[in-house]
Parts: sequence; C-alpha cells; structure tokens
Amino acid sequence: MPILKNAIKALKVSKKKTIINGQIKAKLKTAIDEMKKGPEAKKLSAAFSAIDRSVKKHILQKNKAARIKASLSKLLK
Repeated sequence: MPILKNAIKALKVSKKKTIINGQIKAKLKTAIDEMKKGPEAKKLSAAFSAIDRSVKKHILQKNKAARIKASLSKLLK
C-alpha cells in the first residue's frame, strides 16, 4: 500500500480509470462482434463510433483503429 498522499490518490485514480477503460473496451468488443456476426450498415456505424470513442479516450491507437475499421468495412461489401 502506498504511504504518501499523492501515491494514495494516484492509486485511487488508477483504479477508477481501470474500471472505466474496461467498460469502454467491453462496449467496443461487443460492437465489433455484432458487426462480424451480421454485417449491416447500422451495426457498422455503431462499431465505428465505438472505435472512435476508444481512440479519443486513448484506449486504442489510431492506426489500430483504422485497421479495424478497414476490416469491418470489407465485411459490409
């Protein structure tokens, strides 16, 4: 356990971010899996917005997001 005040605060913040990032990752994964199961334009839009949200929150790197988007859009064609 941390002793210093700033270390205690950093631990609390880290735990909160871990929970939030896990929720965002779970939503991203479900959106991508739904798109892979049944490719539709509506599902593609939902998956793209989930990917963009995860990039904005620095969960995914932008190049990986672009690669995922490209592979999902190929499924729709």
